[in-house]
Amino acid sequence: MSRVATRVGVTSRAGVMAVSLAVVVTLSACSAQPNPTPTPTPPSTTTQAPRGDGILRIGTLFPSTGATAFLGEPELAGVKTAIAEINAAGGVNGKPVVLVSDDSGDASTQTAEASFADLKAKGVDVIIGPSSSVLAQRLLTLAEQARIPMISPSATYPQLTTLDTAGVFFRTIPSTALQGVALGKLLPSMKQRSVAVVASSDQIGQSIVRPLDETLTANGGRLVTNIALTASSDAAAVAAQVKAAAPDAVVLDTPDNGAQTTAMITQLVAAGFGGAKLWLTSQNLADYSQALPVNTLTGVRGLLEGADSSAAFRARVTAADPTVPNFQYTPEAYDATILVALAATLAHDDAGMRVAAQLRAASVGGIVCTSYAECLDVLKTEPAIDYDGVSGPVNLDSAGDVTTANYGIYSYTADGKYARTGTAVG
Repeated sequence: MSRVATRVGVTSRAGVMAVSLAVVVTLSACSAQPNPTPTPTPPSTTTQAPRGDGILRIGTLFPSTGATAFLGEPELAGVKTAIAEINAAGGVNGKPVVLVSDDSGDASTQTAEASFADLKAKGVDVIIGPSSSVLAQRLLTLAEQARIPMISPSATYPQLTTLDTAGVFFRTIPSTALQGVALGKLLPSMKQRSVAVVASSDQIGQSIVRPLDETLTANGGRLVTNIALTASSDAAAVAAQVKAAAPDAVVLDTPDNGAQTTAMITQLVAAGFGGAKLWLTSQNLADYSQALPVNTLTGVRGLLEGADSSAAFRARVTAADPTVPNFQYTPEAYDATILVALAATLAHDDAGMRVAAQLRAASVGGIVCTSYAECLDVLKTEPAIDYDGVSGPVNLDSAGDVTTANYGIYSYTADGKYARTGTAVG
C-alpha cells in the first residue's frame, strides 16, 4: 500500500501504506502497467549443497508501535497461523520453522532499521514484511547487503518493482497499478463505460491510468479524460473539466484523505458526480465522518486491495491467535509465509537467497495445491507445484509481484463511513 492514509482518522498514504481501517501505506511495486505473466520455468532439479543451517527462521517486521500499529497484529496472526500449520505438517526439510518477530515502527522513526539489524543478528533467513511501502523502500539496500529477502503482505508502491535490482523484494499484495486493471473490468460491468480519472501527478497516482485505459478499452469502455493534480490545482476548475467530458463515472486517485481530497470530493459531488458515479481508490478510501457533511458520500464507492477472509480461515487464525482484532492483510501474510516454506522445500535449503530463487516456482507453473500439506503431497510424485492461497492465486511474476489480486469493493453510507460490499479482481 502506499501512503499513510487513515482509515479511521487522518494521515497520508504517501507516508506509510494505504490500508482499509486506518493508516496504510500504498505499498506497490509494479510499473504503470502490470507485467504480463512470463512463461513458467520448472524448478531446477540440480542438487546443490545447502548453504543454510537446516532450520528455516522466518522474521517478521510489522508495526507494533507508531501510526500504523493497527496493521501489525492481524498480519502477525497470519504468519503465526501459517507456521503452526507448516510445523504440524512436519516443518520444512524435516525441521520445525522458527518465528522471530520484531517491531518496524512507522516511517517517522528509525525503528525499522534497528529491528532489521536485530533480525539479521538472530539469523533469520527471510523476513515477512514490512507493512509499509516507505519502509520497504528504505530497507531494500539493507536487505540486499544482508542477502535476506523480504516478502510484504501490504506494500503497494509501484516503484518498489524497479528499485529492487537484487531480487530481494517480493509481495503477496498487488502493486497500485493493478487497481487500474480491476477498475477497468469493474466499471463497464456496471454500465459505467466512459470514465474520467482525476489523479495526483506523482508516480503512484498516475500508475493506475495506463492499465485503466487499456482494460477499459478491452472491455468496451473508454477513458474520456485524465486530469493530473498538482498542489496548486483548483478543485472547482477540475470539476468543471470533468463535467465537460460527461463521463459515466469518475475515479479520484489522490494520495490521502486531506484537504485537497475533501475539496475534490465536494466539487465533484456538486458537479453531479456523487453517489454511484464517484469512485475512490485505496489511497484515499477513508473515514470522512468528521471531514465532510452528512450525506456528501452517500452511495460513493471505492476499492481497497486485499482479500476477504472466509469464516473457515478466520476460525483457523483465531485458533492460532485468539486476540487478533481484525483480518486486514491476514490472508496475504499467511500466503507469504506458506510460499516461503514451499520455496525452502523446493530449494532443499533455508538460506535466504536460495529460498528467494524458488519463490516464483512455488507460486506458478506446476500442479495446483491449496495448502502446505497438500503441496508437500504433490511434491512426492511431481517436480513442480502452483500454490493457490487464501488471498488468491498468488502467481508471482519474474519481478516478485502478484499478477492478479483481489480487491474489496466498499460503499459509503450517509455518515461518511464505509463497509465492504463485494470483491473485484485486478
